Amino acid sequence: MVMDLNRTGRVGALCWLAAAPLFLAASLVTGLRWREPTYSWATHNISDLGNAHCGVWDTTRPRYVCSPWHPLMNTAMLATAVLLLVGLLLTWRILGHGPVVRSAQALLLLAAGGYALVAAYPADVDENLHVLGAFLIMGVGNIGLLLAGCAPRGTTLGRWRRLTLTAGLIAPVGTVLFAAQQGLGIGVGGMERVAVLPFPLWACALGVLLAEAPPPRQARVPTPAPAPAPAPPPPPPPPPILHFRSPICAECRLCRHRKCKIAGTGTSTSSIMELWCPAWCFLGHLSATTTP
Repeated sequence: MVMDLNRTGRVGALCWLAAAPLFLAASLVTGLRWREPTYSWATHNISDLGNAHCGVWDTTRPRYVCSPWHPLMNTAMLATAVLLLVGLLLTWRILGHGPVVRSAQALLLLAAGGYALVAAYPADVDENLHVLGAFLIMGVGNIGLLLAGCAPRGTTLGRWRRLTLTAGLIAPVGTVLFAAQQGLGIGVGGMERVAVLPFPLWACALGVLLAEAPPPRQARVPTPAPAPAPAPPPPPPPPPILHFRSPICAECRLCRHRKCKIAGTGTSTSSIMELWCPAWCFLGHLSATTTP
């Protein structure tokens, strides 16, 4: 398949490329600003980084949460939502066609909206909207990611099916285990990241692959063929061939002078002599014969 990546599609790929690094960098910096207690990547949820107030949080897993740099985390999460959303819209036509591709794109758009909802409504500000946003990310978005892995091979999504299927299979497993509060050695907080991170990491990898694709070749305008040269004038007709009749020749009996006349003129050989032999030749011959 020849991929036609125009300038708009390349901008969308760059948006996808930037989303995951921004999200991870903000998570790292915000988590490092925790003092009492320190942030635990295995115990604490991602949402704890964006909580606006300090205090004990979550009745199912009570833990103390205090995130001094929560504005940075919420702003970065909102920017991540915008980058994912813009990347999806700008690469909409490039990713392919068909019901499978369009359904996957629609579900991933909802997941990008979930990031914006989580950022706008931290868990300790409006828990219901925050949970709705988390459901769009870990539930709807991961189904869309799995569906994208089933895209036909003739599409751009199908071209990198292994990458998409890998992310699409890992994310739902992480979602189920996180909902069941099963850490499996990495903690519940670590399992939440298994459920959340496949989408932005997949988008980042796909953005790199799309950005590295060669730009489309401009259609070459065919050069008009030169006008045919005018036909040369026909050669002049050959000169007529003159057919000459062979002449009839005879000698004068008196002076031995040879005379010729064209054949077919109705003149006999004897008359040639009469016509062409001069009279003085005959007189000279007579005088030679009569002299004693």
